Amino acid sequence: MTLHARNFIAGEWVAASDLAPDVNPSNTAEIIGHFPRATKADTEKAIAAARAAAPAWGRSTPQERHDVLRRISDEILARKDELGAILSREEGKTLPEGIGEVVRAGQIFGFFAGEALRLSGELLGSVRPGVGVEITREPVGVVGLITPWNFPAAIPSWKIAPALCYGNTVIIKPADLVPATAHAIGEIIARSGVPAGVFNLVMGRGSVVGETLLTSPDVDAISFTGSVSTGRKIAATCIAASPMKKIQLEMGGKNPFVVLDDADLKVAVEACANGAFFSTGQRCTASSRLIVTDGIHDAFVEALVERLKGLKVDDAMKAGTHIGPVVDQSQLDQDLSYIKIGRDEGATLAYGGELVSRDAPGFYLTPALFTGATNEMRISREEIFGPVAAVVRVKDYEEALAAANDTEFGLSAGIATTSLKHATHFKRNVQAGMVMVNLPTAGVDYHVPFGGRKGSSYGPREQGRYAVEFYTTVKTAYTLA
Repeated sequence: MTLHARNFIAGEWVAASDLAPDVNPSNTAEIIGHFPRATKADTEKAIAAARAAAPAWGRSTPQERHDVLRRISDEILARKDELGAILSREEGKTLPEGIGEVVRAGQIFGFFAGEALRLSGELLGSVRPGVGVEITREPVGVVGLITPWNFPAAIPSWKIAPALCYGNTVIIKPADLVPATAHAIGEIIARSGVPAGVFNLVMGRGSVVGETLLTSPDVDAISFTGSVSTGRKIAATCIAASPMKKIQLEMGGKNPFVVLDDADLKVAVEACANGAFFSTGQRCTASSRLIVTDGIHDAFVEALVERLKGLKVDDAMKAGTHIGPVVDQSQLDQDLSYIKIGRDEGATLAYGGELVSRDAPGFYLTPALFTGATNEMRISREEIFGPVAAVVRVKDYEEALAAANDTEFGLSAGIATTSLKHATHFKRNVQAGMVMVNLPTAGVDYHVPFGGRKGSSYGPREQGRYAVEFYTTVKTAYTLA
């Protein structure tokens, strides 16, 4: 039977008057389920529930929060195959990638279960005699979470888990394209023992649900992952609000991967193939600019094209599939438009960029590799968010570093080299929040900070112990002995 899902508000599953289909991008004839399009009134009920629950949850014990997060983690990990299949069916990444993402989600909740028991403060002596100083952290309050479609398990988890860990109440609006994964995780959270109103799942359009979260005076903070244009609008709205809201924005990248003459060719090709094209290139950390020095350029391009020829584009659920479909028709149209732009700009399409048919109708596109690109072309400057990458040829390391930094983004950057000198210099001088040496630009650990600089990120880092900076506020208290 087709699932007709509901929102979770104030501890209850609430039916919606309007439902939208969730379509399988590997087989567009398959409807995974029908999911709510919440109204402004629905969202306001969730906000009111979160506000009412905030004082008690904010004063809950570390053990209580640990136990809730531990139960969530345990169930996610126990059901990783089932949840991974849901994710892959609705988003289009391969089943191994889907299961791997679900495992990461479970690990994130497990990490923050531990962090709930480790929240600390400071006790200092004042510069004034007889005065003591306490520095403590308190929850921000009610947090609105707006998440994207490309990581429907991991990104909601790395926002929900620290929010709950540090005593905040939550309203999450997942992306319209991937509601099934959020709904499944929401069911797990709902039966974890979390009090009514502490966690609320409200599915629907950004123009309705998201806008209500942004403009409500009862929402204290917004964490958003998505496009630059939407992120800037959110920032403007939250700063102009009364009272102003705390904001955390992750907004994408145009990530460089530098390949130097001294690189191990096999390592460089594998890092670039993985970073640029796996998960159908639909990652904000994807390496879409491959900056390659003269001496290795031709051998690198030849080897990468051969690697791409061996990648199977097919149904995400099929064994042996390396690259699943693009997520939907709109994203496919965007990818195709950039492939045309690249050709029109004078770059050479060395491989791929073709629509292909499979057993069922789906959004299948072979990975596209451009050569002869320059760093000034649109395909080298604008985030495409698909399986499209461009090779930029440069003279030497200095030119490569300059090209890598010549972008409005600064999320992730990588380099393939066997030179300790160049690796060390690159780590210190590339303008990115995350740096990979001889590794793909996409793929990070769950217990360390995630985020970038320049146009990629705004506000405190996500993940790991650095998440405390966004989800808490610092209080300094003085006491006369």
